[in-house]
Amino acid sequence: MSAPMVDLSVHHTPKGVSDRIAYGFTKTLRLCADTFFAKRYGHRAIVLETVAAVPGMVGATINHLKCLRRMCDDKGWIRTLMDEAENERMHLMTFVEVAKPTLFERLVILGVQWVFYLAFFALYLVSSKTAHRIVGYFEEEAVYSYTLYLKEIDEGRSANVPAPEIAKRYWNLPADAMLRDVVLVVRADEAHHRDVNHGFANELGGLPVDVARIAPSPVHEGDIRKAA
Repeated sequence: MSAPMVDLSVHHTPKGVSDRIAYGFTKTLRLCADTFFAKRYGHRAIVLETVAAVPGMVGATINHLKCLRRMCDDKGWIRTLMDEAENERMHLMTFVEVAKPTLFERLVILGVQWVFYLAFFALYLVSSKTAHRIVGYFEEEAVYSYTLYLKEIDEGRSANVPAPEIAKRYWNLPADAMLRDVVLVVRADEAHHRDVNHGFANELGGLPVDVARIAPSPVHEGDIRKAA
């Protein structure tokens, strides 16, 4: 299969206090992940995707309620954010099949999800721009992490096992697809979420938005209900 095209050079240079806070917070979490997981990229992906599935649901919920109160159009944000949350959940379900998390890691996930959900919900109410910028930076780091994961696979330090069936159905991968193929499409998903969230943050901050980058992702065409 042909690899999805991903621009690995994209980085939003922090502008102003809000962006610097978002960037600093993201780098702090990156340091924690590097310390805890090192190069266990499959296990890192499980925790990463558990957290990554939260912002889209929070953003969709708050925007949905806001539009109901104001009786206004959401400009497509709610569907985009719901799709993002669902997509990240499918990433999680895929890597659970690959890495088989331990009981301790499941407990870590449980604690991290609750703390992050409450903190992100509060942040979104205070500053949705900062919240989307944080997600944009999260996704930049995700693209970088999956690029390192590909390197580990290509250099033989991580086994290139057969792709889980759930991944083949969701991304319409061929029957002989391998883990490397999965990482490629997941990385492309993360790059799209990166661009969408930076775009939302720019729009909220009155900055230019690259409309071409935030168009609906063509990476996968699988039916989520069939995959699940």
